[in-house]
Amino acid sequence: MIQLPLWVLLALVLLVLAVVAGMWASGIATRLNRLHIRTDSARISLEGALAARAAVIGAVQPELAGMSSQVSRVPLRATDMGARSDVENGMLRRLTAETLAHPAFVDASTRVDLAARFYNDAVADTRTVRSRAVVHALHLAGSAPLPEFYEALSAGEQP
Repeated sequence: MIQLPLWVLLALVLLVLAVVAGMWASGIATRLNRLHIRTDSARISLEGALAARAAVIGAVQPELAGMSSQVSRVPLRATDMGARSDVENGMLRRLTAETLAHPAFVDASTRVDLAARFYNDAVADTRTVRSRAVVHALHLAGSAPLPEFYEALSAGEQP
C-alpha cells in the first residue's frame, strides 16, 4: 500500500475542490452568457416588431407617418428601454379608433406584445442569475450591462 504524507493528500483534496469550483463557476458564466445572448436576440426581435408596427401606423394613419418614422429612429437599448417606450406610448395615444381596429395594426400590435413578453422573460431570467451572490463575488457577468424590462402600453390601452 502506498503511504502518502498528509500534506500531499490535503493538497490533492484542495486541488480537486478548486477544479470542481472552477467548473461550477464556468457553468454559471456560460449560462449567464447564453442568457445575455437570448436577451439581445429578443431585444432585436422586439425592435423589429416595433418598427413594423410603426410602419403600419404610418400607412394606416398618414398624419402620423412623420412621427412613426421618428419613433423608429429612437434606439432600443438594453440599459435605456424607457426612451423608446415613452415615444411609443406617445404615438399610441394619438391613434384613432379606426387605426386601432385595422387588421394590419392589430396583427402588428400582437407581434409587438409577443416580442415584448419574450424579451421581458429573457430579462427576468438574466436578472435572476445575475442577482446570485457568486456572480457578484466572482464578477461572472463581466462588462455586460444589466438589462431593463420593456414597459409600454398595449395598443388601445390608456394610462
